[in-house]
Amino acid sequence: MTTDQEISMSVTETGATVWLTGLPSAGKTTIAYELAGRLRAEGHRVEVLDGDEIREFLSAGLGFSREDRHTNVQRIGFVAELLAANGVKVLVPVIAPYADSRDAVRKRHQQEGTAYLEVHVATPVEVCSARDVKGLYAKQAAGEISGLTGVDDPYEAPGSPDLRIESHQQTVQESAAALRALLTERGLA
Repeated sequence: MTTDQEISMSVTETGATVWLTGLPSAGKTTIAYELAGRLRAEGHRVEVLDGDEIREFLSAGLGFSREDRHTNVQRIGFVAELLAANGVKVLVPVIAPYADSRDAVRKRHQQEGTAYLEVHVATPVEVCSARDVKGLYAKQAAGEISGLTGVDDPYEAPGSPDLRIESHQQTVQESAAALRALLTERGLA
């Protein structure tokens, strides 16, 4: 005989991957961590797959060629789908500059029957450059680095994302709230 507690413990939470794409310093990671805090406070299981951390631990050795960027995105997409299929809300603040790479991740989720949302943090390059969280824009301007996404390397903005966030026109809290509302609307939170 099962108890109510055992039954409630056997109910699995709906997982989902929320991919936040945008230029460097657009606000992707800041928004992801704000939303993660809100979701955790509500009792959801949440993981943030931060692009910088993934590069250090999962994709060490990869460069920034188109092929390496594609490989990096596919690795992240695989891990995200695996977690989401097991009831985790997975927030992925990763540039993923190429549409075909993001489409491949979306297709993998669709094939597995796992929810996937693409969010474009649509911050203009001028604003990103002024924020310059990691000093990348300054290094590129000084000729110390090349291949900066959106400056001297391409960024293919999503044509029809599930949500477009204009982070330069609203607060981090407002951006996270908009994303939280989308999850509710789609029955994912």
